[in-house]
Amino acid sequence: MRNLIVALALLLTAAIPALAQTRPNIVLIYADDLGYADVSSYGATGISTPNIDRLAKEGLRFTDAHAPAATCTPSRYALLTGEYAFRKPGTGVLPGDAALVIEPGRTTLPSMLQKAGYTTAVVGKWHLGLGPKGGPDWNGEIKPGPNDVGFDYSFIMAATGDRVPTVYLENRRVVGLDAADPIRVSYAGPVGAWPTGKANPELLKVVPSHGHDQTIVNGISRIGFMTGGKSALWKDEDMADVFTRKAVTFIEQQKQKPFFLFFATHDPHVPRVPHPRFVGKTSMGPRGDAIVQADWCVGEVLAALDRLKLTDNTLVILTSDNGPVVDDGYKDEAVAKLGPHKPAGPFRGGKYSHFEGGTRVPFIVRWPARVKPGVSDALVSQVDFLASFASFTSQKLSTGDGPDSQDTMAAFLGTSKIGREELIEQAGGLALRVNQWKFIEASTRPKMNTNTNTELGNDAVPQLYDLASDPGETRNVAEKYPERAKEMEERLEKIRKK
Repeated sequence: MRNLIVALALLLTAAIPALAQTRPNIVLIYADDLGYADVSSYGATGISTPNIDRLAKEGLRFTDAHAPAATCTPSRYALLTGEYAFRKPGTGVLPGDAALVIEPGRTTLPSMLQKAGYTTAVVGKWHLGLGPKGGPDWNGEIKPGPNDVGFDYSFIMAATGDRVPTVYLENRRVVGLDAADPIRVSYAGPVGAWPTGKANPELLKVVPSHGHDQTIVNGISRIGFMTGGKSALWKDEDMADVFTRKAVTFIEQQKQKPFFLFFATHDPHVPRVPHPRFVGKTSMGPRGDAIVQADWCVGEVLAALDRLKLTDNTLVILTSDNGPVVDDGYKDEAVAKLGPHKPAGPFRGGKYSHFEGGTRVPFIVRWPARVKPGVSDALVSQVDFLASFASFTSQKLSTGDGPDSQDTMAAFLGTSKIGREELIEQAGGLALRVNQWKFIEASTRPKMNTNTNTELGNDAVPQLYDLASDPGETRNVAEKYPERAKEMEERLEKIRKK
């Protein structure tokens, strides 16, 4: 009997890793400012993105997938919490010294996956704030942060490449910081004596087109003021390599058990300063070259999965935090060299906009063991990751968790052609999609972002579009279909007050 018990125990022990791997690894690759048609699998002809194209060929490519908002912080907030960002004040585009906007203790995508047995990591752009109210102390332990809202490991930049502080953080500390050279950061006024782009343009290698003229780091002036931390400063040209190396290392270390990797690339966000090996790879200047660099990052992750024989049992999702923008603050020839390329494809608007180009983004799901390659027209949103993966891992969300998140896993995996019936698109205000119909609430906000030359989709009268016949949102049919416009306006208000 004793020998039988020992034998059964050994069999059970041996089976644990196999049981753990019945659930797939999950890799979410989140590009920054990548437009719907910025990759060749979505129609781009002036750029070649073979690694993203490989995902599209081997996976399910969505044509009506959306970021929750037309800018980065609110999209990231909604993706991780399952709550539209408009419900939480303070979730607009954050300065680099903002406090954490996700409350520790609430259910998030990574914390939910932790409960399902996943080891979780975020690598790359964060931009959801760090530290307590008043912002972080950059020279000590920085908490709360990603490690306090569900991530076991984090290697991040605090905000964006065009904002200070220009340092990496690993878990709760600045990487490479010399205690004798403390960091000071301010968005209220200058600190220290570091030169600025406004006062010292002769020191710049990348010249701002609007704003972005404060503290200079690595020959690039940023938003905000900083001094100190010289040993910790990043070099923009190496950023993609640094983040990708950390992402691949995490995969290598976790290959024996289920993991969730949120790999948030910085490209093609400004400042666009790709590594020299990518410079000149396209005819579109730094923006095109940065997209090629982002594609390389994707390729390195896919190669790691292949090498470690994890490809079949890894669910890879590639998407973007909002639509495209060409000139977003630096004179990098993006406008002059754009040529016939249309970053948003057939859609109107882009980053910051209520029009479809603001939130309709590339979205590809590959899981060779389960997902059949193809194309899906299902209406899907990143806000649904929380509820969908909770259902997928046999978990039930508590009341109040992910209030706007719906279980659309069947659509994500391609077993259903139907996703959401309706969704919110957030820009300066709100727009509502119901199937092919699009309603944009009346607004007195400006119609154009004159800095970026982006149509914002604002108008003093309500707008209604039938995207089935007018995907470019060129004909406002609110007067033609007043009852439908009124119905959608009332529905939008109910969702807002939910």
